[in-house]
Amino acid sequence: MQPRNMSMSGVVDLAAVKAAGEAKAKAEQARAEAARQSAQGGGAGPSAGALPPSALVIDVDEAGFERDVIQLSAEVPVVLDFWAEWCEPCKQLSPLLERLTVEANGRLVLAKVDVDANQTLMQQFGIQGIPAVFAVVAGQALPLFQGAAPEQQIRETLAQLVQVAEERFGIIGVEVDPAAEGAAPEPAEAGIPAGPYDALLEAAVVALDAGDLGGAVQAYKNVLSDDPGNSEAKLGLAQAELLVRVQDMNPQAVRAAAAANPRDPAAQIAAADLDLVGGHVEDAFGRLVDTVRVTFGEDRDAVRVRLLELFEVIGADDPRVSAARTALARVLF
Repeated sequence: MQPRNMSMSGVVDLAAVKAAGEAKAKAEQARAEAARQSAQGGGAGPSAGALPPSALVIDVDEAGFERDVIQLSAEVPVVLDFWAEWCEPCKQLSPLLERLTVEANGRLVLAKVDVDANQTLMQQFGIQGIPAVFAVVAGQALPLFQGAAPEQQIRETLAQLVQVAEERFGIIGVEVDPAAEGAAPEPAEAGIPAGPYDALLEAAVVALDAGDLGGAVQAYKNVLSDDPGNSEAKLGLAQAELLVRVQDMNPQAVRAAAAANPRDPAAQIAAADLDLVGGHVEDAFGRLVDTVRVTFGEDRDAVRVRLLELFEVIGADDPRVSAARTALARVLF
């Protein structure tokens, strides 16, 4: 296995999703067959292959990597959490990944890799800093993100990972048997009070999982209509609107137009959207900063506004956003 280099992205590349009709049909057929077998069994119990929720989060090392990750990734997407005991951001991220994995109910498995004990794996994945998160799907490594990220961004990344696994590879996950052990408590039962907009935010996530981008956009707008400063809804809306913009694009045509018209604001804006969706964050920001430099008036303002929108997609705390803001200020003033 030759992992690809780390490339922080808020979303998984949608190009793989668009080209996957046959694999999606295969996944749907397998799911229908599983439902049929369950109905024939009268719901009398889980299948022999069902896992308890605790088995969805595992510790892996170099010796067992082939078995515990590569082979398992043919059945379910395996998320790799590279961490260390001394890493403070890891202590924030790892519990969140564990919770989201359990919530996914068999559509993901989380494999935790202690980099201090597994230096070879760290080198093979080309990791320069932790926390770092990859996925392995059907034996192929996919970089997800590096460093801390907002929960909503992580939710959307994992949701799109599940979608890619299903639609491109026909991988629909594993069956989970909550009865094998105490089921994970709901947030309210764990002593975490529900926020006033949790239901609407959850509706947006469900819409994203279902590929209903318009529904997700509307759900986030519903939150913002009552609470304009809601950071989670602002981030989610920015990401959902980005996905809406790129879903019908022809990547080759967009990139050809951008290359042929370096001063065309519309061409560069469209290409920047594709850059960001593909995980090329710095390329997207640099493209628009350069376009601001060579445009004027309404054209310049349109490019500047789109750049600010893309900052929202990544999040204000990301160092690349800070660097791009500085670069933008230089060309504006």
